[in-house]
Amino acid sequence: MRTFRRATKEDSDLIADLYRELVPNSPISVLPERVDAIAKSNHTFLLVCDDGSDIIATALLCLCQDVMFNNQPFAIVENVIVHSQYQREGVGKSMMDYIEDFCLQQNCSKIMLLTSNENRNARDFYTAMGYDPDAKIGFVKYRKYFGR
Repeated sequence: MRTFRRATKEDSDLIADLYRELVPNSPISVLPERVDAIAKSNHTFLLVCDDGSDIIATALLCLCQDVMFNNQPFAIVENVIVHSQYQREGVGKSMMDYIEDFCLQQNCSKIMLLTSNENRNARDFYTAMGYDPDAKIGFVKYRKYFGR
């Protein structure tokens, strides 16, 4: 049975394996103590899809506190990955539905996410889920360019 839940520090190695699928040439390091700290946060949620014997998907959800609309936060979703063996089985859709339901409960004004320009499958997936690729323009500045 597949369930969605917050990650625990015991999930760290399996989450790292998923991240290596997402960015295979990066030095991935998922620290159990960092996962544990996030598990205690009221604003950051590291979610996993657990199929009973393995972690088959993960996503990071951050609730950003905003002042524009009273106490209404907005959400940012990052690092969404479904294990390659489980893609096209509805796991990603179920994960995003879970996130949307959670964000509705938190009264979020919007959900924002980024994906690579090159990842056409992800772009098509998010568009099919109702995310508008033309609503805003996203900008990214990586750490190595800070202060320049």
